Amino acid sequence: MIQDYNAYTDTDRQVWNALYSRQRENLSDKADPRYLACLDQLLPAMNADKIPNYDQLNAVLTKVTGWSIHVVPGLIPVEEFFELLAQRKFPASTWLRKPEELDYLEEPDMFHDIFGHIPLLLDPQYAQFMEDFGKHGVANLKKSHIIRQLQNLYWFTIEFGVCEDPTKIYGAGIISSFGETNHIYDSRTAIYPFDLEKVLGNSFINSEIQGHYYRVTDLESIYNISFENIA
Repeated sequence: MIQDYNAYTDTDRQVWNALYSRQRENLSDKADPRYLACLDQLLPAMNADKIPNYDQLNAVLTKVTGWSIHVVPGLIPVEEFFELLAQRKFPASTWLRKPEELDYLEEPDMFHDIFGHIPLLLDPQYAQFMEDFGKHGVANLKKSHIIRQLQNLYWFTIEFGVCEDPTKIYGAGIISSFGETNHIYDSRTAIYPFDLEKVLGNSFINSEIQGHYYRVTDLESIYNISFENIA
């Protein structure tokens, strides 16, 4: 599959501009500094004024960390997902949510995939962690309990991870969601200290804003997770 850049409509462009502009401002004091630095590093290939062209993003990604965007129609089988990560290819869709879905979306669209996930792939340590993640998944595809543990780990770190006080966001599922970003800072939101054993055994729901999160000290805490302990 390829990105049909000419297929985007004026509505799509307005949605991208609204999402990018609002969330970039919202994250200025909420996102992990590494994420924000990587997001700025993607300028001008990704900005509020135009829907990102994947070829232009790939030129930056490949030069810096060897990663690239692999176009997919939407959610893909876990086997294919791990295989792509192991090859330093991040699966991303090309469709955008509707104007009435700006605050929250159940199924990941290109704003989630690109704005949420792609920036940190410019960080060498993060890029290596993601590749290692994929390789461990590929090596254990026939072991369903390990695959489930890896899915749980991915969910509570890469998708919905936060760092230590003062709380900073690094998970793409939060970063790409205006509603979830603000939910993190609600005093009633449950944020627990990161415990690998608990995270590996904690199933998740992907159809609503999360009921709880796990906070790591910093991103190095994630990079130092030994996949050998997931067996």
